[in-house]
Amino acid sequence: GDLHLGNYFGAINQWVQMQQDYESFFCIVDLHAITVPHEPKKLRQSVISTAAAYLASGIDPEKSCVFVQSAVPQHAQLNWLLTTQVQVGWLNSMTQYKEKARKQTTGVGAGLFTYPVLMAADILLYQADKVPVGEDQYEHLCLARDIANKMNRVYKKTAYKKRRLFRVPEALIGQAGARVMGLTDGTKKMSKSDPDAGSRICVTDA
Repeated sequence: GDLHLGNYFGAINQWVQMQQDYESFFCIVDLHAITVPHEPKKLRQSVISTAAAYLASGIDPEKSCVFVQSAVPQHAQLNWLLTTQVQVGWLNSMTQYKEKARKQTTGVGAGLFTYPVLMAADILLYQADKVPVGEDQYEHLCLARDIANKMNRVYKKTAYKKRRLFRVPEALIGQAGARVMGLTDGTKKMSKSDPDAGSRICVTDA
């Protein structure tokens, strides 16, 4: 979905400063978007509007790499390799999966269940040192760390020059961002995945 005010105040405005201090990669995660019901035409439009919102907010393509996830096939390839190594129990414990699964009235897809593994692939593919995360994504970063540690432990002996396969990323916790609540339910954060478009204010709204 399109970026909303919660995304901006909680994350993007901090990313603008981070790109001054770090080599930064900003990924428009269209593969993540298809893990829930969606309309392909609207998704394509959302990719463009998200890129525009990044640039308009101050993400500088001269300083940072901005790209579309599906344009780099290694994301999906590494996702599959990591999925073969992840224990089901690890994924069963993910809070976001449980919350999103409850909201879906139709059958829950396996892609939603393995969503955190794709996020781990997004991170580990670039040998990231630090990853900016909010409270809702922190457990996914912890999973990425667990996956990296397991892969390094299991496959180090067969890796090139017996080096570790992946750098174990650390959370980059910025100053507390604004917690913008939904317009229809003030007890929950504003969300792109909420089926009620009236629950959020998108940065592209006129």
